[in-house]
Amino acid sequence: MQDPIQGEVPSSSECISRTASSVHDINNEKPPFGARRVIDEANVWSQNAWDHVPPPDDQIETITASLARQRIAPVPDNEKSKYNENPSRHWNNFYKTNSSNFFRNRKWLHLEFPELLQATEQEAGPITITEIGCGAGNAVFPILASNKNPKLNLHAYDYSSQAVKLVQTNALYTDPPVGTIHGAVWDLTSSDTLPPGVEPGTVDIVILVFVISALHPDEWGRAIANIHKILKPGGLVLFRDYGRHDLTQLRFKAGRLLNENFYIRGDKTRVYFFELGIVIIITVVFCQLKYSATDELALLFTGSQVPSTQKPTETTQVVEESEADDVTCLEASPSPPPPDSDPHNADLTTEPVSNSRSYVHPNLSTQLAHCPPHPLFTIEQLGVDRRLLVNRKRQLKMYRVWMQGKFRKLV
Repeated sequence: MQDPIQGEVPSSSECISRTASSVHDINNEKPPFGARRVIDEANVWSQNAWDHVPPPDDQIETITASLARQRIAPVPDNEKSKYNENPSRHWNNFYKTNSSNFFRNRKWLHLEFPELLQATEQEAGPITITEIGCGAGNAVFPILASNKNPKLNLHAYDYSSQAVKLVQTNALYTDPPVGTIHGAVWDLTSSDTLPPGVEPGTVDIVILVFVISALHPDEWGRAIANIHKILKPGGLVLFRDYGRHDLTQLRFKAGRLLNENFYIRGDKTRVYFFELGIVIIITVVFCQLKYSATDELALLFTGSQVPSTQKPTETTQVVEESEADDVTCLEASPSPPPPDSDPHNADLTTEPVSNSRSYVHPNLSTQLAHCPPHPLFTIEQLGVDRRLLVNRKRQLKMYRVWMQGKFRKLV
């Protein structure tokens, strides 16, 4: 799906091309190379976006104040049901209001998910890629445009019929240069139907970009079940969505909070903000860092917490920053890695340090409804993409947070 909240778009001449993913993976102690980082605070206004920027000292206060303000005036209980009934109509209105040229192609996908680029190579062989929540096709069309693989089959599904119309009227859809593409209306939370043209166990890659956050948490089980059902054994889910305390969450005003971390936008579309909660325990005696992680996405796809053998993506010494979700130019820009965390600088005690109050949705504490029992997937990547967006004209700093993961269906 598309993100209705878009940031200021800089001109391409103002952007530095990104050469690598900016996501800090749980398997990596350090953030990736090839990103953009503020070395000198005086230079912060020289670019529109920075990666791996420590949050300001008052960020916790900002978060606490925003959430407290929202909780004072949530959506009244007697009005919540109207936002959760037939949500596709609100997305239809969204796509009717915004023409296809409103949305920017997600050309950053090949950096974050190189598996998509590999699938387009001439000798890649038969591969089926299915995007769920395709919106106007801004993920599948860049793939199709660069495709050299005659055996690549692309599927694009959305529960908004208006979004699917935008896909089906695109010139690349009506006359694909190489490979095939098929688009249709389908609800990921359907209890009795699979996407048109897709049989169980036939999809190699599923793309989920800003999709699960648009669902009610009670629908997560059916969504995961359907994804699992259409994937081949060993098939891959490529996931990107909102992270907890993203700028978008903190900007919500009174009357928007449906439930904890779950909101209704002004256009009546819904959004949930996922948690990757990290507690860092510094043990100076052994000069090493010990980690504990509580992660909603690991629970959602695997039924378990992040394995203790995998390091979490954040530390209190090095925290990444954010930028606008679907702004191609911003999402296509980089940053060098931050300095190493030094446990020698800690106090001579064993002390837990938390980056924020962690909340895991109660649906994830038990077996998901309408979903086969876990484990269903293994984690290949799980990370946070944090960026600082800068509005140079208004001298504003805006912190963005996205979750990103790769989950492979168990064989």
